[in-house]
Amino acid sequence: MGGEEARLDLRLVLPALVAWAVLVALVPRPPIVLVAVGAAAAVLAAGVARSARPRSEVVRGQVALALAAVALVCLAGGAHVARDRAGPVAAWAEQRAVATVTATVTTEPRVISRGDEREPLVVLELRLRTITARGQEARTASPVVVIAGAGEGWEDLRWRSTIRAEGRLRPTDPGERSVAVLVPRGAPVTTAAPGRVLRATDHVRDRFREAVDPVWADARGLVPGLVIGDTSLTPPDLTEDMRATGMTHLSAVSGSNVALVTGAVAVLVAAVGVPLRWRTPIVLLGLGGFVLLCRPEPSVMRAAVMGSVGLLALSAARRRTSLPALGAAVLGLLCVDPWLARSYGFALSTLATLGLVVWCRPWGDAFASRLPPRAAVVGDALAVPLAAQVACAPVIVLLQGSIPLVAVLANLLAAPLVAPTTVLGVLAAVVSPLSLPLATLLAWAAAVPAELLGRIARAGADVPHGTVDWVDGPAGALLLAALTVAALVTGPWWRDRLRRRPWEGCALLGVVAGLLWPAPGSAGWPPPGWVVAGCDVGQGDAFVVRTGPGAALVVDTGQDPAPVTRCLRDLGVERVEALVLTHFHSDHTGGLDGVLDVASVSSAYVSPVRDPPDVSAATLADLTRAGVPTVELTAGDVLEVGAALVEVVSPGDRPVEGGSPANNGSLVLDVTVDGTRLLLTGDIEPEAARRVRQMVQGRDYDVLKVAHHGSAAQDAALVTGTRAEVALIGVGADNTFGHPAPRTLDLLRSAGMVVLRTDLDGDVAVSRDEAGLVVHRRDG
Repeated sequence: MGGEEARLDLRLVLPALVAWAVLVALVPRPPIVLVAVGAAAAVLAAGVARSARPRSEVVRGQVALALAAVALVCLAGGAHVARDRAGPVAAWAEQRAVATVTATVTTEPRVISRGDEREPLVVLELRLRTITARGQEARTASPVVVIAGAGEGWEDLRWRSTIRAEGRLRPTDPGERSVAVLVPRGAPVTTAAPGRVLRATDHVRDRFREAVDPVWADARGLVPGLVIGDTSLTPPDLTEDMRATGMTHLSAVSGSNVALVTGAVAVLVAAVGVPLRWRTPIVLLGLGGFVLLCRPEPSVMRAAVMGSVGLLALSAARRRTSLPALGAAVLGLLCVDPWLARSYGFALSTLATLGLVVWCRPWGDAFASRLPPRAAVVGDALAVPLAAQVACAPVIVLLQGSIPLVAVLANLLAAPLVAPTTVLGVLAAVVSPLSLPLATLLAWAAAVPAELLGRIARAGADVPHGTVDWVDGPAGALLLAALTVAALVTGPWWRDRLRRRPWEGCALLGVVAGLLWPAPGSAGWPPPGWVVAGCDVGQGDAFVVRTGPGAALVVDTGQDPAPVTRCLRDLGVERVEALVLTHFHSDHTGGLDGVLDVASVSSAYVSPVRDPPDVSAATLADLTRAGVPTVELTAGDVLEVGAALVEVVSPGDRPVEGGSPANNGSLVLDVTVDGTRLLLTGDIEPEAARRVRQMVQGRDYDVLKVAHHGSAAQDAALVTGTRAEVALIGVGADNTFGHPAPRTLDLLRSAGMVVLRTDLDGDVAVSRDEAGLVVHRRDG
């Protein structure tokens, strides 16, 4: 019996993983591609099932099942994408049409701080019902994302309410779920409130927030996050510390919270003597209520499903059924929402559950066998975070480019605190409509373990060498996954060998420590925590804003491909989430091939001024051949590029009179990233600079990219008005233009700016630490 229980049923989970991988690649494609692949997979599945080859019945069955799974998710995904893309919304977004829409609110509004004096932004998603633009009206179910200013009423919208609004449509980046971005004009009008059940849950959520409001700051963010999925009150620095310690899943509703709530309901109904036949319906009713309280959005539904599978994994009686249940859950969720395939949250939740299913029980038993009987429970407690961390590590590397060594210890210390925080928080939420004082008392009780959770995260983030830098991007994830599999497969062999020759284990441990331990003074390039870098590409511009691990916003490419290739490779950039070509002079576009060779480029953004015509035509043709979607930007456009928020300041709708049309048509970007604000000015001359000055008046910047390589043609009021601390100049040594001009350098220094110039300093970078901005020079 024990040997039978130890065997895991992989027949459904392997096809589910194959189908997931296929959907990751195909879901951004046109629906016809998904349907075609799904139909082909269905035909092949039927053929393989009837075929006599491969000879092994098990192999044949697995291949047929994998093809059937691919067919299922692709056909379902094709139906979803076809529904989303049907209608004229995408075309009107490309035309930047002004539209009036009626729509249903499908996510909670999120308020995003810009990190400066400007009003925060409100971001939410809508599912359209009707849209009117260009004198035409259409019925559609396209999803759109709204980016609005705070204070206009968008932050007060209720989930699942129906609204009417007017705004300008803008295209989204390729591969996004949303078909368009709606930049509203004015406040929305609510035409239909949510149903009674949803209004009741809204009331509970509001009262619960009131109950939690008096508690400590960290707990005030964590308790609503764990109970109702509201992370808006979590301090930003705590969010970063939880990410650094691998505790992000504890800052919002996850499968573990679902398992805790359903487990608590199951224990309660058993304790009060509810008849056996009623227990499962009551537990399911409790699960449904918890999901409604958290909002049945895709992330919460995923957490509910994975939490249920996790309960099976931790149950000795049902462990064998948990792996088929996981495979069925993955397929079911992907059929309901194919975009989950590309969600990091879905990947982490699925892999964590897989780790619990496969390793938690055997590792817990192995740990327990080496501990005294009274301490055997510690084995299971250690196995849970270790199994989840091992399974999730490759995805964590994708997200943050490092391995949090402190994660297992931090999660082990945090584990006993999650249950009381969640259960007491849910009780506070349930009681809050009846008695706010009692709910506040329960909220304080939940706040005690929640505050300890926050302190564990903060302490873990401060542990020296608590994280190990790793190879960024997909290459790093694949490398870590391969090493993990190799370690697990060869583990028993190593264990037996090290028992016989322990000195080999000491030597191996020393080699690993030598490879991973950071050597003093060898930080190299790029500097830790860099925010923006200027590449030494000669007489030209190429600036890189870090938007995530291995990802960047690249602004211009310099004259030649080789220097920008070297620069991006040295910075560890593998994904260019947005390539901005400020204008079409060759010293800003000539190195395009160098960017395309070294990194994948998601989208290119260009100026509407096509001057000079030959260079602009050649550049756009190169982007088309490379398959890079190209979007034209004008003043007022707002982009979310990874961790960066980008506002286009110039050019506007009217051309600038005087000066160089190409230079004055440069895209000027206001970029906020990692608490740092940048003004990137292309090659604008005084005529355009005066307009930019009016647009950015009153804004404080940290970094100014000096216009036109530091030429003498500067608008002094704009330069000094930015109040920047650092000035970056992209310029070539011994150039014949006299750049940068002495009087421009004097202007920058008199404004109190530290000047970094690529002709003298080589590659340059700006990072941020607790004391503020730090400048770095890499002498060329």
